[in-house]
Amino acid sequence: MKKAERTRATLVASAGRNFRRAGYAGVGVDSIAEEAGVTSGAFYAHLKSKDGAFQSALLAGLRDVLTALPKFREDFSADWPEAFADYYLGEAHRADIENGCAMAGLSPDVVRAAPDIQQEYTDLMQKIAEEVAKGIPEPLTEIEKQQKAWSFLTSLIGALIVARATGSAPIAARIAEASKAAALVAFRSGSSDASWRHD
Repeated sequence: MKKAERTRATLVASAGRNFRRAGYAGVGVDSIAEEAGVTSGAFYAHLKSKDGAFQSALLAGLRDVLTALPKFREDFSADWPEAFADYYLGEAHRADIENGCAMAGLSPDVVRAAPDIQQEYTDLMQKIAEEVAKGIPEPLTEIEKQQKAWSFLTSLIGALIVARATGSAPIAARIAEASKAAALVAFRSGSSDASWRHD
């Protein structure tokens, strides 16, 4: 990897940690550059703006999820949903906000992001749902698999956000346990509601 590529990768990683830790409004360009060990000038040369930093960090984080899902299927076979849910809602991941999954850590700020960032987010989240759907063994239609995939993902993402927000380890653990069960029911239950339609 060339020096410029290394510098950009370091900046994107720093941006990801900062935005997860403090949210978009709580992060400045200087803090991202300082944590990356570069000048503000280098920040602007590579990421152009705060919006550019958020966009790059978001896309990198979601692509990490796309890379991780097939690995879970390969390592855990039919048990991969339980393994993924255990990791996702586990105590270590709940505590590691700044290095945690972008789906939970960055999605809240996408609500207020520019339309082009929202579109890129939507496209990658759709790919993540499609990757989850590949691991659904039942002979269901693609629409039904998509519904199950979204139910599984959103159960885990929402649970992680709420568990972290409680600031209480016992309550967070109960949220994680209940939400893991709900996510797995959504993943493994029978045929979906026929009234659901995919756009």
